[in-house]
Amino acid sequence: MEWVSKLNNGLNKTASGLSKNLSTVFKGKKLDPQTLEDLEDLLISSDFGVSISKKIVDSISKEKFNDFDTNKVREFLSKKVSEILKLRYLPLNTENNGDPYVILVVGVNGVGKTTTIGKLANNFVKKNKNVLIAAGDTFRAAAIDQLKIWSDRSKSEIITKPTGTDAAALSYEALVTAKEEKKDILIIDTAGRLQNKTDLMNQLEKIPRVLKKIDETSPHSVLLVLDASTGQNAISQVELFNKSCGVTGLIMTKLDGTAKGGVLVSIAERYPIPIHAIGVGEGIDDLQEFEPESYSRALLGLL
Repeated sequence: MEWVSKLNNGLNKTASGLSKNLSTVFKGKKLDPQTLEDLEDLLISSDFGVSISKKIVDSISKEKFNDFDTNKVREFLSKKVSEILKLRYLPLNTENNGDPYVILVVGVNGVGKTTTIGKLANNFVKKNKNVLIAAGDTFRAAAIDQLKIWSDRSKSEIITKPTGTDAAALSYEALVTAKEEKKDILIIDTAGRLQNKTDLMNQLEKIPRVLKKIDETSPHSVLLVLDASTGQNAISQVELFNKSCGVTGLIMTKLDGTAKGGVLVSIAERYPIPIHAIGVGEGIDDLQEFEPESYSRALLGLL
């Protein structure tokens, strides 16, 4: 129940805006063309995206509501959103036949990669997994120091190198160490990239190539961390990182600080990439496995 409360509070800005505006949209108590158009505009402005907003409104226009009221429409909206999100529901399975399961974490500057890695490590350690973190953001000394703190908090081990060390070389050494020490999971941090900087994206592509020299199946997951507050800009990040390094899963952070929670629905509709986890707070336990139905209901203020 504690997580449900955090999820509800985390999506409060989005849900409050939707609920308030839905009440305004449906003030006429009928689903006429103008009301449906207003509803579509509302969903688009809540970062659901044009395509999915049209699909949802088309579904509502075909639905026969015997006794029209706003709550029934919200329930219907929640159901449609959940149907979309369930297509991307896939928990992260880290079993790897006794070998380290390698997770490469990528994303642009400022999305919360380092804190997300600490929270991921904490979740794995609580499941009795031996975790090694590789401080692959070798551009910033502050990032390495921050990751050391999160490593301590999550009771996981960390491998670091001086600032300026080649990130691919560090990743290689980290996987060698993980195998020697029989770690269950290796999480590799990377420097924040701007998705439009080709040279930096090319550097990122080098890491999987180096890892495959040790284990041709690694990295086993490439997780893209997204900041919900960036709204529709998150879509271009998915597009470009996926092209660059084959994103296998998504983590959406900072949902507690934005009214743009609808963007996750837009991403789910566009890309066949699993959504593994969401973050709704600063605490070490505030990153949890993504659950489509709860998210959908919280998004519409129904939890």
